[in-house]
Amino acid sequence: MILLQDNANGIAGFLVNFWWLILLLLIVFSGLFTINQGYIGVITMFGKYRRPARPGLNFKIPFLEQVYKKVSIQNRSVEMEFQAVTQDQANVYFKSMLLYAVQNADEETIKRVAFKFISDRDLMQALVRTIEGNIRSFVATKRQAEVLALRKEIVEYVKVEIDHTLEEWGYHLMDLQINDITFDKAIMDSMSKVVASNNLKAAAENEGQALLITKTKGAEAEGNAIKIAAEAEREAARLRGQGVALFRQEVARGMTEAAEQMKQANLDTNVILFSMWTEAVKNFAEYGKGNIIFLDGSADGMEKTMKQIQALMVKQAGTPIDGERLMR
Repeated sequence: MILLQDNANGIAGFLVNFWWLILLLLIVFSGLFTINQGYIGVITMFGKYRRPARPGLNFKIPFLEQVYKKVSIQNRSVEMEFQAVTQDQANVYFKSMLLYAVQNADEETIKRVAFKFISDRDLMQALVRTIEGNIRSFVATKRQAEVLALRKEIVEYVKVEIDHTLEEWGYHLMDLQINDITFDKAIMDSMSKVVASNNLKAAAENEGQALLITKTKGAEAEGNAIKIAAEAEREAARLRGQGVALFRQEVARGMTEAAEQMKQANLDTNVILFSMWTEAVKNFAEYGKGNIIFLDGSADGMEKTMKQIQALMVKQAGTPIDGERLMR
């Protein structure tokens, strides 16, 4: 009986120790937790901030420390649509995209992010309203016609104005993109008409300039062509004159030599003039091309023509063909 009682006490003691071991293991494992990549855990004890918990496996004091919040350090984006009024009382409608993130993973920054706002919804509301207010205040100083060309200036103005505020919250503005800027339908229609009329005006001016250039170039080309033709005609006339002069000189020289030879042979030099007369009549008949030419075929007419030819030869050659006949 004593032996059985000892065995029972041993088994009971073993079971008690086993359950205490299990309880201890459960307590230890209850203090283990994980933080996903891209997040920082915030540990509190009795509601007071204690420390941050980095991504991976972490340990907290069971039943005393709590994981108050997991702060995302990843980039976040939100789309915004709102209205503003310009200096000349025109309604402007904006569609924009906001990109922001926690400044860094430092303990002080994580502490500000975790406790500055009650929830992410309150943060988002404050952030969006702050940006909308800054854009509205900027647009209120500009006229309607200026707003469309000021996307970059609006973004820069907003960044300068809210950087300090976001820094106090533990965030920073990475990018603000204004995707669309529109006005009321009446204003858009009037702007379209202005653009269309300006395009027509520019097209008319370009067409007029093109026509002016075309006519100017055509006139210049025509003037150059006339100038070139005149130069060519003048050169041709000069060459023709030189040719006629040379022809006459050669004719005069040839006739002078023929007259000298006929004198030496005791022949009448008037034969040369008669030959020239008959050659002229032959050429008139051969190359006249139907033109009517009247010639005085009488003896007096022929003698008169001979004298005219002799006078012409004297003028061209400088010496008479037959000095004795010219004296007569």
